[in-house]
Amino acid sequence: MSPSRSWLQWLVALPVLIGLLLPASDALADDRPATPEQTTTEITTLLQDFLANVDQASAHDRLWAADLVYTSSAGKVNRKADIMQGFKEPPAKADSPAEPKESYSADDILVRQFGDAAALTFRLTRHAADGSQSHYRNSGMFVRREGRWQVVTWQATIVPVEPAAD
Repeated sequence: MSPSRSWLQWLVALPVLIGLLLPASDALADDRPATPEQTTTEITTLLQDFLANVDQASAHDRLWAADLVYTSSAGKVNRKADIMQGFKEPPAKADSPAEPKESYSADDILVRQFGDAAALTFRLTRHAADGSQSHYRNSGMFVRREGRWQVVTWQATIVPVEPAAD
């Protein structure tokens, strides 16, 4: 085989070899969940972990993206920096370990994936230290960046208390 013919064969074969290698390397670089079910599990777990640790700055730092726009149930718009600033201010009163704390839970969770974005809707229940409860309907948009889901928009709406039936 002449050197020019060998060079020509490699030139023709090179795109084929690259084509065979690209899907494998692309699959390794793509760490998105493969199925909507996996995305639902990942975001639901993230939400549950956040609600269990809502009083910790690290939980907020993990959940909220730097470009977050959060609209509270009172209509106040906050950014991630506003939320994180609240953890830098000293608490109004030190909690003692014996005092009951408020906690949160979620149900009616729905996650819908759209490529590297996912919409979350759920019902949030706030369990107050005095035993009372309040309910909210929350929705958020997650975006997957650098292998992790974070919230870029969030909307909280309080559910009005139904009057007791006579």
